[in-house]
Amino acid sequence: MLGTLPDLDVFIDFGDAVSNFTYHRGFSHSLFVLPGVGLLIWLALRRWWAPVREAPRPWLWGILLALLTHPLLDAHTAYGTQLFWPIPVTPASWSTLFIIDPLYTLPLLVGVVAIAGWAARPRAHTALAVGLALSTAYVGWSWVAKGIVEHHARQALAAQGLDDPHLFSAATPLNSLLWRVVVRTDQGYLEGLDSLLIDEGPMQFTAFESDEQALLEAADLWAVQRLRWFADDFITADVIDDQLVISDLRMGQAPRFVFSHIVAERGNPHWTPIPTEQVRAVFAGRDLAAVWHRIFNP
Repeated sequence: MLGTLPDLDVFIDFGDAVSNFTYHRGFSHSLFVLPGVGLLIWLALRRWWAPVREAPRPWLWGILLALLTHPLLDAHTAYGTQLFWPIPVTPASWSTLFIIDPLYTLPLLVGVVAIAGWAARPRAHTALAVGLALSTAYVGWSWVAKGIVEHHARQALAAQGLDDPHLFSAATPLNSLLWRVVVRTDQGYLEGLDSLLIDEGPMQFTAFESDEQALLEAADLWAVQRLRWFADDFITADVIDDQLVISDLRMGQAPRFVFSHIVAERGNPHWTPIPTEQVRAVFAGRDLAAVWHRIFNP
């Protein structure tokens, strides 16, 4: 229950699609807010629940760690987590783990099942400790993998004359062996894939255009500014049926991104803000099959 508490902010309607997208993982994930929330929960439980009164210190640590590890783990994904809310810094998006990764989750699940069913047996405690050690080691590996991929990307980009690229790397769905790298450019963005299991030579990038003129013309709109801030400017713009669509480059893969928003419509002569709307992307099983195939094949 404590581990899911910060995500209850998804039930808050912040007013429109862009607000709901960018205010999620905000105050409820703040390292400035959660310690106080944990302390209040601990004080209430200590007053009304005997187990906490009998072992107050372990319960305090357990409550605080359950709450604080949630946003720290979220920051390892590509979405972005506002760890330092209300300070208006770009959300932390370390993107070393896909939001669902069985190799991280399964060791913890085995340990939890063991301790829940056979708490009196020493082997259950061992299973729990081993599961925690394995999952934590996997997080460490994800940082190593990300470093290797970004080194490959910078080498390939330097050979093309891009010595200081604004790049973002993220693990592809359900694994940490195939990585996607996005590079923001003046005309749009570059996108490349790197598998850590095969030697495919220098990373290859494909160039995609963004409607930078429309983005510049709509630069003063709140929704555009908010999305650029939230994604650290890893966005692309398209004009479809005289509407401006902003896509977050960090999640998905060209031409389909997980989060795209209609933010304005073309006026005469300026862009006019409209109630923002999320454009739903459709993904299928073949997308996962393509990821699996790409891990082993250039």
